[in-house]
Amino acid sequence: MSSTPGQVRRRRVPAMAPDDRRAALIAATIPLLHEFGLDVSTRRIAEAAGVAEGTIFGVFPDKQSLVVAALLETLDPQPTVDAIAAIDPGAGLRERLSRAATLINGRFAENAHLMAGARKLVLASGSHPEAAERMARSRERLQAVLAELIAPDAALLRRPPATVAALLLLFCGANSFGPFGDPDRFDGDEMVSLLLDGLLVPSPTDQRGA
Repeated sequence: MSSTPGQVRRRRVPAMAPDDRRAALIAATIPLLHEFGLDVSTRRIAEAAGVAEGTIFGVFPDKQSLVVAALLETLDPQPTVDAIAAIDPGAGLRERLSRAATLINGRFAENAHLMAGARKLVLASGSHPEAAERMARSRERLQAVLAELIAPDAALLRRPPATVAALLLLFCGANSFGPFGDPDRFDGDEMVSLLLDGLLVPSPTDQRGA
């Protein structure tokens, strides 16, 4: 039976499995977090995902849970971990560390405002312990891949590779999130020079070997 114009029925959109819907909502939220920050509305998220606003709350208990899930997804360090692991092991220690520091600086700079939000929502509030644990594991993964990068030259260093890796992450974090708002950030080469050489002008007899 044909329908009159006022009786045209909408084609039904196939239902998605809960995990697929969850992934789709997270994917829609990530670019909105970069554009609008943590205050992005569920209305905007629903529009970006092409769903009714109420659909969000059929998958997530509240907006904050969705925002935290999206933060964890976009802050996943795996692309940076893979890029550091791909650095040529035949390059010198200084060159390897400079490349790694440049990668980490880029990651931190791109996501600085989201990392600050994650610390506020996840770490400071204490209301998302599983998310806090995932953030801790992410840092451990970065530190571990850095330690592996450093390990071949461990004999040249006064501290073990894991400690040097932690210090480099500390430098990169302070470079991006430091309290002074200095626009003249250190680049990877300068940070590694500070880490390996310190601030003293080397004497003619100074042999660093790095």
